[in-house]
Amino acid sequence: MPAFETVLIDKDPQHPRIARLVLNRPEKLNAIGDTTPTDIRRAVEWAEADDEVHVIVVEGAGRAFCAGYDLGDYAEGHGREGQGDHPCRQEKTPWDPMLDYAAMKRNTEDFMSLWRCRKPTIAKVHGYAVAGGSDIALCCDLLTMADDARIGYMPTRVWGCPTTAMWTYRLGALRAKQLMFTGDTITGTQAADWGLANFAVPAAQLDEATLALAQRIAGVPSSHLMMHKMVVNQVWHSMGLEQTQMFATVFDGITRHNPEGMWFRRQAEVEGFKSAVQWRDSGRPIPEGDEARARIAELEAKLAARG
Repeated sequence: MPAFETVLIDKDPQHPRIARLVLNRPEKLNAIGDTTPTDIRRAVEWAEADDEVHVIVVEGAGRAFCAGYDLGDYAEGHGREGQGDHPCRQEKTPWDPMLDYAAMKRNTEDFMSLWRCRKPTIAKVHGYAVAGGSDIALCCDLLTMADDARIGYMPTRVWGCPTTAMWTYRLGALRAKQLMFTGDTITGTQAADWGLANFAVPAAQLDEATLALAQRIAGVPSSHLMMHKMVVNQVWHSMGLEQTQMFATVFDGITRHNPEGMWFRRQAEVEGFKSAVQWRDSGRPIPEGDEARARIAELEAKLAARG
């Protein structure tokens, strides 16, 4: 089997038509590391190349599906320079939005390998699929969830925009706007009620229920599965998915470098990432405009005083 840094891929030993792609950083709640997007794409390519595989189940090791990007160290400012091209590490003046776009677009394209590949993909979500983790889940064709699992994109409140732009296509404008405007998460039960998840079941039954769905799909000829997936995907292409993702990826960079985003970054550096996230998610008003700039100056003064 191929070896990757952050994921595992293999055929189910009892059901060789089903491949299992496992996000494998359980100690970090499978947070997205530097190589995770590329690892996902390469794992999908491996499954695509195996003619026996008819369907891919994507899941997370340990307590969660994926808790989003592993950004705590970046937000707190540890090692800003010389650590690659992740846009959240940029502190250059002026900020170059195209460098940011290029880096994040690569990640988006890697996640979208789950959507583009000719074999159906099923995200099996337990625990959390939040922030960038929800991007991975929603790039899959189908979504199954534990009823107590949670999915959402909290950084829409500040410091983020979902680059895959999948929420509107999966939920429709009304409910997508509700989640984007609030940054709220929803349970698996609510996701199923809204039509975001195909079904939600108690966590203890999730693997069995997902496997039953995958087995049902795996009995269909691979050529038929490919054709049906292409037909449905073409609808979204015609609706402008690629253009929407371009805007979303550019806007993601702006959210991290406008005054509100820079306030969040400085707040995380001074008070810690968890403190900044608690403020973000509490509903407490987030500083904006001139207020954000003033707070940035205060926080940078504290950083300077620390030396």
